[in-house]
Amino acid sequence: MSQATELLQRVFGFASFRGQQQAVVEHLCNGGDALVLMPTGGGKSLCFQVPGMLRPGTAIVISPLIALMEDQVSALSQLGVKAAFLNSSLDGASQAEILRRLHAGDIDLLYVSPERLLSNGMLSRLEELPLALFAIDEAHCVSQWGHDFRPEYRQLSALADRFPGIPRIALTATADEPTRKEIIEQLQLQQAQVFLDSFDRPNLLYRVETRDNANTQLRTALARHPGESAIVYCGSRQRCEKVAATLTEKGISALPYHAGMSAQQRRENQQRFIYDEVNVMVATIAFGMGIDKPDVRLVAHLDLPRSLEGYYQETGRAGRDGLPAEVCMIWGLADVVQQRRWIDQSEASDQRKRLERGKLEQLLAYAESIACRRRLLLGAFAEVYAKDCGNCDNCLQPPETWDATEAARKALSVVYRTGQRFGAQYLVKVLRGADDERIRSNRHDQLPTYGIGADLDERSWRGMFRQLVCLSLLEPDEEGMGGLRLTAESRPVLRGEQKLQLRRERAPSKASKSKSERAALNLSGEALERWEAVRAERANLAREQGVPAYVIFHDSTLQIMAEQCPQDLDQLAQVPGVGAVKLERYGAAFLEALNGGSASL
Repeated sequence: MSQATELLQRVFGFASFRGQQQAVVEHLCNGGDALVLMPTGGGKSLCFQVPGMLRPGTAIVISPLIALMEDQVSALSQLGVKAAFLNSSLDGASQAEILRRLHAGDIDLLYVSPERLLSNGMLSRLEELPLALFAIDEAHCVSQWGHDFRPEYRQLSALADRFPGIPRIALTATADEPTRKEIIEQLQLQQAQVFLDSFDRPNLLYRVETRDNANTQLRTALARHPGESAIVYCGSRQRCEKVAATLTEKGISALPYHAGMSAQQRRENQQRFIYDEVNVMVATIAFGMGIDKPDVRLVAHLDLPRSLEGYYQETGRAGRDGLPAEVCMIWGLADVVQQRRWIDQSEASDQRKRLERGKLEQLLAYAESIACRRRLLLGAFAEVYAKDCGNCDNCLQPPETWDATEAARKALSVVYRTGQRFGAQYLVKVLRGADDERIRSNRHDQLPTYGIGADLDERSWRGMFRQLVCLSLLEPDEEGMGGLRLTAESRPVLRGEQKLQLRRERAPSKASKSKSERAALNLSGEALERWEAVRAERANLAREQGVPAYVIFHDSTLQIMAEQCPQDLDQLAQVPGVGAVKLERYGAAFLEALNGGSASL
């Protein structure tokens, strides 16, 4: 058994590495640089934690958010690892103590923010100390065009010059080909070995719904995961507040999180979510990158994300423990109009605008596709997924398509005849022949297109206009008034020269049980009782210590305990996730919970 494997088993409680972890660890232990791309939940942290503990000196871990540092240090401390963080949340005395320990060689892993690393002479201080390695976590933050850009990350290129003999590892779960090149260039990792793992998250069920009644659809999604943790992403601060208030009124514990709140309030809300005091966090994308919470069973988007890369990053916060979880996007035509308007009216260069339009088109192709969602999502990262996944809405309930050519001609015609200045809601009313004062005052009830669409319901027509915009047969007006107008691409359809095969609109999904609920409920009657017993024991220990429950043990570890029902400490030590320190600290308590006090020690 290698030193790395022995440490993995003794400290972390795992018998072997997964995927490319071992190759990365050995490469770093031998002094090489690395760029590691692994999906969320794929075990990136072990890639630098293990060599950081094996190599002489202190490993410096650069992390973008205070919450992420605190979470990882708390988990490492539970394992008996000498870990600490240095950031603005500490008072002067605490920082001085950390620095004393650092100089005394009493810290194996030190977590710092890029701002802290680059200020107050920290680099000069580190030059005087033996260092094991530098780990740059969330390395996609270096990308200027990315969704989590942090300008300080670009200054980390200084590490290559100032510490030429110290191995560096950059890690991320989200980077398409252009972002990978940017990371390598900005961090001077041209000589680094690239470790590219699959981006697939097989435990995630992907679902996309067109907006009908967003609040009702959200509550339906939450009902598939009763009492479980969920993150709901919204496009604006105001929407976050409103959705959180609505959920609270309906008896669902929820809190908002956005940049308009004070730092203290954001921190308090985040802590309440992490400590399971509330089930749902309703947030803008300001929330999430620093969240290590492994038991989020649902991530829902109530507005269209900015890009498929950003969407993958945000949905990655679901099911980090490997147990089944769901991601659900609820979107509509207004999202497309708003984003295209935002791109067109921005002061960005023409090159940047083309890039943003391309990202939006890629995202819309994913949202409107009738193919396997996972194949499309992984394809955005140049990964070929050769079969249908069987774990997305399109695989589980294949959508119907229909020859929508004549209906599309009616829709395009009503846009033209009403002057190309009205939004979809009004146009649907004209098509369906609604008795509407505004229509009469505009004399649109006299048009030949008035009432010619009465054969289709409102949902179908809304879907028609949405798909025509996504296909660039219609576009929002440049003035930003919400009206739709024809494009040059619409002429062949209007003339009957081009046929259209479109997705048929279907009603939103019902609150049936998801795979996530079956994760624990698959257990037999006795095993289910043991599952509840060990969860209760974990909750009690977490409250006593003031730490999140998952820091004690992940759900995946508890589930195996409940299934196998170990009878003594030797058997408990074989459960993945039970290392030597946790076995000594918690073994007796969990054996008693599993066996009702009858197990032997």
